[in-house]
Amino acid sequence: MLHRSSVATPPRAIRGEGIYIFDENGKSYLDACGGAAVSCLGHSDADVRAAMHAQIDQIAYAHSGFFSSDAMEELADDLIAHAPDGMDKVYFVSGGSEATEAALKMARQYYLEIGQPDRKYVIARRQSYHGNTLGALSVGGNMWRRQQFEPLLITATHIAPVYQYRDQRDGETEAEYGLRVANELETAILELGAQNVAAFVAEPVVGATSGAVAPVPGYFKRVREICDQYGVLLILDEVMCGMGRTGTLHAIEQEGISGDIQTIAKGLGAGYQPIGAVLVSKKINDAIANGSGFFQHGHTYQGHATACAAALATQRAIRERDLLSNVVKQGENLADGLRAKLGQHPFVGDIRGRGLFRGVELVANREIKDPFDPNMNINAKIKKAAFARGLMAYPMGGTIDGVRGDHVLFAPAFIVTEDDVAKIVDLFAAALDDVFVAEGLA
Repeated sequence: MLHRSSVATPPRAIRGEGIYIFDENGKSYLDACGGAAVSCLGHSDADVRAAMHAQIDQIAYAHSGFFSSDAMEELADDLIAHAPDGMDKVYFVSGGSEATEAALKMARQYYLEIGQPDRKYVIARRQSYHGNTLGALSVGGNMWRRQQFEPLLITATHIAPVYQYRDQRDGETEAEYGLRVANELETAILELGAQNVAAFVAEPVVGATSGAVAPVPGYFKRVREICDQYGVLLILDEVMCGMGRTGTLHAIEQEGISGDIQTIAKGLGAGYQPIGAVLVSKKINDAIANGSGFFQHGHTYQGHATACAAALATQRAIRERDLLSNVVKQGENLADGLRAKLGQHPFVGDIRGRGLFRGVELVANREIKDPFDPNMNINAKIKKAAFARGLMAYPMGGTIDGVRGDHVLFAPAFIVTEDDVAKIVDLFAAALDDVFVAEGLA
């Protein structure tokens, strides 16, 4: 097995039960990050497992070039019934990176269908992440992930993120700050030539790269205005922040707009099968349907019947158990607990996020927001210390610019209780103590 790291072999996961994973030695790990914001129903949901078994008893897989399936059609209908305004069709894939690739190709084909072939440029934001395949990596703004593959990437333009903790100016209101950074999109469009720009790609709440960074009020409304003014498609990446993670089914609902294309994955199927999807607005579907009639793209496992059955059961469980209410309630409990325990911690700079999507940014100096020396590998040490205590968290480095900055992301299952949240906070605080004592800082 070629593991992610050639330096260490991870323990083997043997069993999952609720929000816990157990290894081969019987040690339990509280999964406070859902792996990567995936396992929104925990690791042993009876309804999802039953739906998968039932589907496998009928047919596990049939290639979408020959057949559709009840599971695929029912999931598509379900997603559109609860989608943001304007969404009309669903295109299934196997994960987030594939969803981004499909979205980019769909945007390009849309302009060919309507007779605007010059539109080819994509604008995105620094410190964003849209996937690891070459197209997705190209539009992503995670400099660390991009660096060694730069010669293979397509050209994309990157503008400022919404990073209020570091970038809002003294004396600048939230509204003024949001307007300023949103207007960078208009500047970039005009520099490239509006007739040449195809799409703007953005995460409504930035996930792994920056650690649950939410937009300021009004930012996305201004982005939507700019896109409409210049005929640019708005592609919303909700692979990590969507499907209930921030307290509403779609994160963009909280901004009062819709995109033209939206990608989803992770929480769509809760990790029980690999699945992702692209939500497509009516104007894009109509352009293709009334033009060539064929989206020139495809994957072997798209619309996989067992994956669709698992995702449909996941989405029904979220609604029928009213889990979004728990996401809001326990998300506030998590935020309150982190602030109460760590709000005055000398090395905690910012606690942020929405719902059960929370980030903690770590700093060497709270007063001037100075980050730790990247060579200290603070984020990696925190991950190791937390794991040793039986806590799965999602630390990352390069928060500020791909090199400097450390943060920890939390994305526990929607089924967490108040006691679970308190345990997450306590274990995380203890892990921080372990690291900073070992570093001679505490």
